[in-house]
Amino acid sequence: MKKLTVVCCLFFTIPAFAQQEIQTINHQRNEINLTGMKILGGWALANMAVGSIAYFNSSGKKKYFNQMNVFWNVANLGLATAGYLGAKSGLNQQLSLAQAVHDQYKIEKILLLNAGLDVGYMATGLFLNQRGENKKSDRLKGYGNSLLLQGAFLLVFDSGMYAIHQHNGKGFDKVLQKVSLNFDGRQVGIFYKLD
Repeated sequence: MKKLTVVCCLFFTIPAFAQQEIQTINHQRNEINLTGMKILGGWALANMAVGSIAYFNSSGKKKYFNQMNVFWNVANLGLATAGYLGAKSGLNQQLSLAQAVHDQYKIEKILLLNAGLDVGYMATGLFLNQRGENKKSDRLKGYGNSLLLQGAFLLVFDSGMYAIHQHNGKGFDKVLQKVSLNFDGRQVGIFYKLD
C-alpha cells in the first residue's frame, strides 16, 4: 500500500517543466469563463431593459413575453455575476495537474448538463404555448414564447462555451503525452519530455 501511495504521489507531482503549460491552460479556462459571463450578463441586462420598457407598452401575450424575459434574466444576471467573480478569483490560481484536469472536466460536464436543461426549457415553452392556445391564455402563450427564446439562446451559449472549453482542455493531452511513468521492479521513475 505504501508503494502505491508513493506512485500516486509521484504521478500527480508533475515536474516543474509542465507547470507553466498547466497554469496557461487553467488561466485560459478562467478567461473563457470571464468572457462567457460578460456575454451572459450583457444578454441579461439587455433583456431586462427591453423587457421592462416593452412590458409597459404592450398587451396580451407580448406583455407576458416581456414580463417573463425580465424574470428569467434576473436569474441569468445573478448566475453571470457569480460566475464572473468565481472566474476572476481563479485567474492566477496555481493548480496541480490533477486539480486542473478535474476543474476542466467539471466545467465541461456542467455545460453539457446546462445544454440538456436548455432543451427542457424549450420543450416547456412549446408545452406552455400549446396549452395557451387550447385555453386561450395570453399569459401561457407569452411565457411559452419567452421560454423558447431564452432556452434557444442558452442552448447556443452553453454549446458554444462547451466547444471552446473542450478545445482548451485538449492542451492537457499534450502535457500528458510528454509524461511517462516507468517501473523496473525496484524503481519508479517519472519522465517528462522537454521537446
